[in-house]
Amino acid sequence: MERKIDKIFIHCSATKEGHNITMETIKSWHVKGNGWSDIGYHFVIELDGTLKNGRPLHRSGAGVKGHNAHSIHVCYIGGIDNDKKAKDTRTAAQKDTMDKLVESLLSDYPEASVHGHNEFASKACPSFDVQKEYGTPKVKKATAKKAKAPKNDE
Repeated sequence: MERKIDKIFIHCSATKEGHNITMETIKSWHVKGNGWSDIGYHFVIELDGTLKNGRPLHRSGAGVKGHNAHSIHVCYIGGIDNDKKAKDTRTAAQKDTMDKLVESLLSDYPEASVHGHNEFASKACPSFDVQKEYGTPKVKKATAKKAKAPKNDE
């Protein structure tokens, strides 16, 4: 049975800017450190923009308590400065990959909305305003553009 997806959550790894942490490292933190069965995120975007698949989409993630059954979790590497304060540390490559991934996920799950972890928990994660970048007006604008795309009837 396919899961009904109504939310896409954006997270950060809460690691220092420029510190190259891999998806495999996060998986180790979650499995060995937390005793989970797998990494909590469905996707991880590394510093160079490489998109790594984490937990399979057919399985609930472990990212936002009370909202995991019907959501997808995306994490980018970074999110804090050298003083361990929240900071949008996304590289241009990470932003590009995130934009493309969110667009693709919204295409696959048109009923879903995009949120930052901080909208549902008292955390700074993902250290940027997700609604400003991926909120409803932008999503509706992108969807409207797709609807106006010419058909290949000719």
